[in-house]
Amino acid sequence: MRLVLNHETYDVVLKEIVPSATRLLWLVTADLKDLHVEGARKKFIPFLEVLAGKIRDGVEVRLVHAKEPGPRFRADFDRFPELIEGDLFNRILCPRMHMKIVIADGRIAYVGSANLTGAGLGAKSDHRRNFEAGFVTEDRKMIAGLMEFLDSFYLGDHCVKCQRRDVCPDPIV
Repeated sequence: MRLVLNHETYDVVLKEIVPSATRLLWLVTADLKDLHVEGARKKFIPFLEVLAGKIRDGVEVRLVHAKEPGPRFRADFDRFPELIEGDLFNRILCPRMHMKIVIADGRIAYVGSANLTGAGLGAKSDHRRNFEAGFVTEDRKMIAGLMEFLDSFYLGDHCVKCQRRDVCPDPIV
């Protein structure tokens, strides 16, 4: 297990963990915005473009977030048919979600404070970003526990008994 802080979160999560996914990529966040990351030739691209590329490569992507993102995210989202029509992309909206987790292939995971936003995980300057802290682990038992919890969430096990369904825009069950 290793500690990651501030800008290192961008490097570890978006330059190491996400690109390393070959079978599955699970992203869990409270806040979701029009995040941009460094692409080819130092050009910044929407993170959604990275996800669409992963899907084209056959990676199953699950995205869980707490609130509907803004219009800039939506406009970028609509540019990638893989996110709309593909069987490998699943998105869940849960207003109770507060976790921030990224798991690649069940072998490496980030758990921390950073949301999928420019100020959280994004490529913003050190003087404009949030202060973030998290851990990266390759402990298979710990990751399996996280995945079991998230899978039961994904399947709607928590949704059935949730007492906040009145504010949920998209109940799973």
